[in-house]
Amino acid sequence: MDKTVLIAFSLTLIAGLSTGIGSLISFFAKKTNTKMLSFSLGLSAGVMIYVSFVEMLPNAFELLENEYAKTGTWYSVLAFFVGIAISLIIDKLVPEKENPHEVRFVESMNKEVDKSKLHRLGVITAIAITVHNFPEGIATFMAAYSNIETGIPVALAIAIHNIPEGIAVAVPIYYATGSKSKAMRLSFLSGLAEPLGAIIAYLIIMPFINDVVLGISFAITAGIMVFISFDELLPGAQKYGNHHIPTYGVVIGMAIMAFSLLILN
Repeated sequence: MDKTVLIAFSLTLIAGLSTGIGSLISFFAKKTNTKMLSFSLGLSAGVMIYVSFVEMLPNAFELLENEYAKTGTWYSVLAFFVGIAISLIIDKLVPEKENPHEVRFVESMNKEVDKSKLHRLGVITAIAITVHNFPEGIATFMAAYSNIETGIPVALAIAIHNIPEGIAVAVPIYYATGSKSKAMRLSFLSGLAEPLGAIIAYLIIMPFINDVVLGISFAITAGIMVFISFDELLPGAQKYGNHHIPTYGVVIGMAIMAFSLLILN
């Protein structure tokens, strides 16, 4: 296992375990900061959209066109939409009521009286996040593997958007059981789906790695990140903030990604 793979896996692990930050926030915050949440989700979307269209997809075009000439462009576009389709299928597997991207406010959960329902909600949300985070783990790993300078902001963007997922797991478990350790443990475990996705990507993709496999992987990863941005991050950002806050987040996220690539490349 070379250094690049280890760094890519480490970044994916950090992004996944950021669900634990959400659990810590849920224990100490008295009220959900919806403006900060909205801005953060917009920021994450801006980073992922920019890196998908400016870095990952152009890399896929270049690699596949070198191998297949003009036909390589068609393969890149097809792989991009395959990535979207993979995310869409996984999204459909998650019951809508337990969707981990439906933010649950810290201040509202202690009003619930049925602790068994709260406990079930937390457990089902954790399972939903586990299923949901597989493609995110693959996307983070492949982005970091393609270029460490690209992978760092992508991992940060995924980490930011995992924080409210950690809250969604920890809050109902905590109020149902009264155990902070159990809530935090389940929150951390749900985030391990991302490094698990990275391991699966490594085991399936790396043994066959060449320019064609790499190009297709980059295009699929771009599709996954674009779907995450438009299906999860932007709707959530709009829901929990006014119209301008998530837009500012998107623009700043894109600017951070753009200047990072200019400075580091």
